[in-house]
Order: sequence, then C-alpha cells, then structure tokens
Amino acid sequence: MVRIRVLVVDDHRIFAESLAAALAAEPDVDVSAAGSGPAALRCLERAASEGRRFDVLLVDADLGGHLPGVRPAVPVRDGSEDGLVDGISLVAGVRSGQPGVRTVVLAEKDEPRRAALALGAGASGWVAKDCSLSRLLSVIRGVLRDETHLPPALLTGVLRELTAARKHRTESELLVESLTPREREVLRCMVAGLGRKAVAERLYLSPHTVRTHMQNVLGKLGVHSTLAAVALARRAGVGPADLDGPSAGDVVERGGQLA
Repeated sequence: MVRIRVLVVDDHRIFAESLAAALAAEPDVDVSAAGSGPAALRCLERAASEGRRFDVLLVDADLGGHLPGVRPAVPVRDGSEDGLVDGISLVAGVRSGQPGVRTVVLAEKDEPRRAALALGAGASGWVAKDCSLSRLLSVIRGVLRDETHLPPALLTGVLRELTAARKHRTESELLVESLTPREREVLRCMVAGLGRKAVAERLYLSPHTVRTHMQNVLGKLGVHSTLAAVALARRAGVGPADLDGPSAGDVVERGGQLA
C-alpha cells in the first residue's frame, strides 16, 4: 500500500490535532501537525533530510494572521517561532523550496481574491475547514494526481481575479519595458529598498542624476510615489537588485517624496 504523508499546519491546536487524528485513522495516511509556518518549514526540512518527504500540506489560510497579498512580513526562510508567516506566504515558500509537495489551503470562508492569491502562490486547492472528511480525502488524493480543487461557488470569482491579475501584470510589464536599461537598474534598486544616496553609490552616479532617473521612472510608469513604482515593478516580475555591495542607505520614501 502506498502511504500518503500529510502535514497539517494550523495555529489552532485543537483543530489541528483533531484533523490530524481523523486523517490518521485512514489506513493509507501518515499525518503530522505543526502549529506555525516556521515549525512547518522545520518539519519539511527534517523530513527531506531523512528521505521521507511529505506529500501534501494542509495549510490554514489565516495562519499567523490575515495578511493582504502574498508577500510575507518577513521572508519565509527567515521566520522564527515568534515570527509571522501567513498561510499564503508559506505556500509560496514551499513551492520555491520543495516544489514536489502539494499544498491545500483550509479556509473559514470562501474568498475569491485570497483563493486566487493562493493558487498564484502555488496551492493546488482551496477547501472549507468545515468540509466532510471524505471530501478532504478526495482533495488530498486528487492533488497528488495533479488536479486543482476549488469549491464550485468560487470558480467564477477566482477566474475573474486571475484574469484581472494577468491583465494588470501584462500592463505593468509593458510599462517596465518602456524604461531604459539604466532606469531599470534604478528601479531594481528601488525594489530593493535603496534610497537615492545608496543608489548613487551603488551605480557610481551623482545623487542629482539618480534623482532625475527616479523621476523619469515614476513618470514612465505613470505613478506618483516610489511605493507605487515598487508595487508595479513587483507585478511585472521585477526583482530587487543584489544587495551584496554598498549599504542599503535610507528608506526610499518619506511622506510620498523621494528620499
């Protein structure tokens, strides 16, 4: 018999233990539980090092608190027991670190936007916490066959959210493509959180020249603040500049003005 290794990740201890016990009663399921994102990551790493990787993670959508978007307050890999790693950020971290592990998000209620974010982060399913055990087992076995599971009532809303996100990404990519190579360098520095002085030191430019480049970037992207420029850049897939070099300097924005 092929056994399925499941890790339940939920910071509500009673729920996590109850669900783990119910799943463990199945003859082909081995199950463990973790009470936080960092604890889950440690479980995954330990299991991988011992050659017994988990197959499926069941992750609480509200793990560590409700955070908008998919960006964690602290990078997932830097989490500590006291750190904040929300459920969707954990999904993204697992997809990056162990792409063979399937993740299913357990949610208190149906939310098309968050379900779309979860799928975009790499989840294979979104399931109500109060669903039946037979339904949950069906989803677990289904995602191992590379199926994606969503409640039927969510399908239209999730498709609408994914379509809108794709449209916004395409528009953002076109705007970024309008930048010169130097302006893209400056934008990557902005995404990394560098202020004008730090960018100048990094690119061997004068602060005045960097300020001009930053103003050009804002103008071409059609935004009025560096925070908005960074958000647009992330939608377009622009990553931060490598910070192994000059110091990060001051914050990028103060009261909407370039630092």
